[in-house]
Amino acid sequence: MDDKEVIARIDALIAEEHDLHQRHPDGLDDDETERLRDLEVQLDQCWDLLRQRRARRDAGQDPDVAQARAERTVEGYQQ
Repeated sequence: MDDKEVIARIDALIAEEHDLHQRHPDGLDDDETERLRDLEVQLDQCWDLLRQRRARRDAGQDPDVAQARAERTVEGYQQ
């Protein structure tokens, strides 16, 4: 996946997240809450992948070597 594809994926995930909240302003049921959690994880993975690609490029390395990291890895990062 190149940068444009990662950014397009991020945009699609954000759109779905916003849609989910707009359709259910009074709160989400269990399935919707689970879907929201899944979207958040996928977004974290995409952002991480994009950062990896940019860092590799800035270091003169091949950005295509970057790979999406596991959920437990990206969710373990501290802000």
